[in-house]
Amino acid sequence: MNDHASAQVKSLNRLSHKEDLVKSIMKNGALYFMLLPGFLYFVVFKYIPMFGSVVAFQDYKPYQGILGSDWVGFAHFERLFSEPMFLNIFINTLVLFFLNLIFFFPVPIVLALMLNEVRQQVFKRTIQTMVYIPHFMSWVIIVSISFVMLSMDRGLMNELLVAAGFEKVNFLMNPDWFRPMYILQIIWREAGWGTIIYLAAMASIDPQLYEASRIDGAGRFRQIWHITLPSIRSVIVILLLLKIGDVLEVGFEHIFLLLNAMNREVGEVFDTYVYLAGLQQGQFSYSAAVGFFKSFVGLVLVVGANWLAKKFGEEGIY
Repeated sequence: MNDHASAQVKSLNRLSHKEDLVKSIMKNGALYFMLLPGFLYFVVFKYIPMFGSVVAFQDYKPYQGILGSDWVGFAHFERLFSEPMFLNIFINTLVLFFLNLIFFFPVPIVLALMLNEVRQQVFKRTIQTMVYIPHFMSWVIIVSISFVMLSMDRGLMNELLVAAGFEKVNFLMNPDWFRPMYILQIIWREAGWGTIIYLAAMASIDPQLYEASRIDGAGRFRQIWHITLPSIRSVIVILLLLKIGDVLEVGFEHIFLLLNAMNREVGEVFDTYVYLAGLQQGQFSYSAAVGFFKSFVGLVLVVGANWLAKKFGEEGIY
């Protein structure tokens, strides 16, 4: 009898939750309608294409389609791991990711902390506008500007080196300069845009904490260290977890524009390799297997990093 009563209570609770959900949707219909385009975008361009990942386990032929192509199991993955260039591509991708993590990831945090300390609002908003602008330029424009500045033929940097008594440096063709160029261009384009989330998190900090610290004699640096950084720590952790999920996703367009015959040895990554194998050589199943491998590694790292973050008392992303 008690079990029957408990089941009835649970059923009534579920019915009540459904009614509350319907009422909430009816009450906030305009907000849900605004959410609809974003929801459809992720469904159409992110979730539905996942079903196409099955071609990684097939000998896919476009004229036969997914249903008519033969299944080959893990043959494409075995080929990927046995390719002579696999280790080089894997190392290049990891090196670029860790350089991105070490040199780029802290820059928006530091820049946001500096902007947060600016008291003149006109000056602050002017600086914000200036650092946001590069984000709205495509990688084609960013790389083109770099080419003009770094080229051997009357490039600005080489002209300055010659004027200072040094020899010209072939920045664009020298493999040793590929990775510094890659990181510096990312910092230039994305550092300002990355401050938005951190500035929003800092705006939610209770001003009374700063007032109390000033009464106790704390200066600006102590306030940043003991109030600002701990207050935005959860945001930093979440963005770091999301960043770790992109460990093998270093950006196709940017690297593709920087690649040439002289620096391909240090610049070839999984994204450009997928383009080479999939589009240029027509190996659709093999390139899908490479993409599947990238996604699987990212998923494992996100889950592992999220578990580790929770073990240390952070919120995580789920």
